[in-house]
Order: sequence, then structure tokens, then C-alpha cells
Amino acid sequence: MIKKRKYMNPYLAGVLLGLVLLASFYLTGRGLGASGAMKSVVVSGVEKIAPSHVSNSGFYSKYVSEEASPLKTWLVLEVFGVLIGGFISGAISGRLGLKVERSPKITNRRRLIFAAIGGALFGFGSQLGRGCTSGAALSGMAVLSVAGFVTMMAIFGTAFALAYFFRKNWI
Repeated sequence: MIKKRKYMNPYLAGVLLGLVLLASFYLTGRGLGASGAMKSVVVSGVEKIAPSHVSNSGFYSKYVSEEASPLKTWLVLEVFGVLIGGFISGAISGRLGLKVERSPKITNRRRLIFAAIGGALFGFGSQLGRGCTSGAALSGMAVLSVAGFVTMMAIFGTAFALAYFFRKNWI
């Protein structure tokens, strides 16, 4: 059995994330992002099922390219890389497995329901805000975009404002 290792130092992880972001800009001319990948997958699925609907829809038609499938876009490949990298990292560190991180005060079911609701709300918000934390905030702030700073303030401000109401699930 592989011995579990400590988590990476967060300051080192931050520096490494910054280097990955720099490499992304240098090698591809684009920053990091993830929320657009789901949109590409959905558009690709709808196009396979109802191609006439996609071509007649103002929303879907913006994301269809004649040259390549939306599944071959930079963001989809990036998300696959993140999933594979996370799997490899978990295997190397001995943390590969299914586990629900939670407080003793709540059940696994409640934790998973809250996680699903939070993920859905964050995904919806990232589409309204035209980007997620990695795309709008991290990559945006790296190029000194005002929108990146506003996005990050909105994310952390909302989390801070709502933490009081949800802390009983953790403390």
C-alpha cells in the first residue's frame, strides 16, 4: 500500500500555478479556463442529436465551427488534462480513492447535495459572468484586466457574505 503524503505547500502550489499560467500564455497565447469546456461539450451533444436546432439557434450556432469539433477546442483538452493530472497526482501521493470530506455535524448525503447545488450555482454564474475563477479571475488578473479583479472580488465577497449562514455545517 502506498503511504499517504502530506499536501503540497500552498505557497509552492501557488508559484507552480503561476508558472503553468505563464506557460499557457507563452505556448498557446491563451490563459487558463474551464467553464467554456462544458459549453463545448453540450453544444457538441446537441449538434449530434438535433443539428437543425443548432444551426437555427442564435446561442448554439455561435459555438459551432466548420473546421473542428467543439470537443477539440483548447478548453476541452485542458479540462481533460486537468482530470488526468489530478488522477496521476492522487495516485502518486497515495490519495486516490472516493471520500467525502465533511464535518461530523452533517451527513454524506447533505454534503453531496450542498456540493451539487454550489457547483450548479457556480457554473450558472460563470456563464452569466463570462468566465470562471480560472478564466475570468486568474487569467484576467494575470493580464491586469479590471474584469478579472471584479470577478475575484465578487467570488470572494459572496463567499464571505454567505459563510455565516453555512458555517454550522462545518464548525
